[in-house]
Amino acid sequence: MGWGEAAVLGLIQGLTEFLPVSSSAHLRIIGPMLPSGGDPGAAFTAITQIGTEAAVLLYFRQDIARIFTAWLASLGQRGQALSADARMGWLVMLGTLPIAILGLLFKSAIEGSLRNLYITATMLIAFAIVLALADRGGRKTLTLERLSWRDGVLFGFAQAMALIPGVSRSGGTITMGLILGYTREAAARYSFLLAVPAVLLSGFYQLYKTWGVAGPVGAGQTWLATGIAFFVGYAVIVGFLKLVSTRSYMPFVYYRVALGLVVFALLGAGILSPV
Repeated sequence: MGWGEAAVLGLIQGLTEFLPVSSSAHLRIIGPMLPSGGDPGAAFTAITQIGTEAAVLLYFRQDIARIFTAWLASLGQRGQALSADARMGWLVMLGTLPIAILGLLFKSAIEGSLRNLYITATMLIAFAIVLALADRGGRKTLTLERLSWRDGVLFGFAQAMALIPGVSRSGGTITMGLILGYTREAAARYSFLLAVPAVLLSGFYQLYKTWGVAGPVGAGQTWLATGIAFFVGYAVIVGFLKLVSTRSYMPFVYYRVALGLVVFALLGAGILSPV
């Protein structure tokens, strides 16, 4: 894969990681359509996500530092009530367990059969419908201060669904938040915080596993894509949080359905290969 193609994939990663449209699906779909062709692979996807999560760390740096400090302090405060920040720290850790456990259990399928484009297109459309129902039917009254231990686990399982390209990490967690009655902004903010440990662990694991191993994308091109994803991702976070405070998620629903139908059409025409 050339440098220009890597830059394109980095741009796509940055644009789509935080939107409920599935960045992994976009990389999986667009990768084979580039001149070099071929699936860039699960490792490339995971490593470039380090760039977008670095953008989260920068944007939420004050929140994350406060939460982490409070969580550390809570380790020595047995029997005392947790502060709101310490509780959030424990909730993020609890919500990370499902994706960590399921990611290890189904590692082979995630890197192989689940990247079939028929599955990707189906997930794009199916979860678009779920997001639409949640956005229209959710109460949208709860803030993050009301986040319970049960809801933290449910958010975590929703995030784990993103192991399948086409579901969307942010889309899954935001949808769960709306179903549970949280506001759009609260669901989006918790989605960003919850993704930090899962994405960084996955990305650095893939980086360690593939270090020095030849893959479909060279190391230099991968780092270029990761850097571009960081800068673009930061801009998307700023715009997305402003958007969801006043607008519905329906434009993303329409986009997901349209993209899924396009993928089915390209598969049917033989332009794209499912594997």
